[in-house]
Amino acid sequence: MDRIAIIGCGGSGKSTLARQLARILDVPVVHLDALYYSERWTPLPGNEFAARQAELTAGERWIIEGNYASTLPIRLAAADTVIFLDLPAAVCLLGVATRRWRYRGGQHPADGVFDRITWNFIRYVLGYRRMMRPRVRSLLQEHGSHVRLITLTSRRHANRFVDRVRPS
Repeated sequence: MDRIAIIGCGGSGKSTLARQLARILDVPVVHLDALYYSERWTPLPGNEFAARQAELTAGERWIIEGNYASTLPIRLAAADTVIFLDLPAAVCLLGVATRRWRYRGGQHPADGVFDRITWNFIRYVLGYRRMMRPRVRSLLQEHGSHVRLITLTSRRHANRFVDRVRPS
């Protein structure tokens, strides 16, 4: 596992898992929200966002966490491992609430936390498995047939996975 893409619904634990794996594997981590948003929540233009990811994925070792389905093929083409956090909406909403309680909103780039809760975001979380999961699976099939796909369906599975990666 040298080039790891972590994807999943908001609140599923992508940033937490990325930080844990980065420490264990001594691999740099990139949080796509930190790349995409300025301090004033201004998004990076799409072509710049894609170009930056192409540069990042040219590296030998990396962990990149975040969704952004429009640029997922860039990460999939270069990744050797994809970790898909496929957790139920209720668990993700709890993750969103926990993040809000812990960080009190705003941007915390060092932790990969960009906490901006809107009704659109809540609807996105509630509909992720119905709307986005099929799109993600299709992109994985089309652009990621060469990757090792690890699908984690609960926080317990994610914790067990981290424990297996951790050196004894």
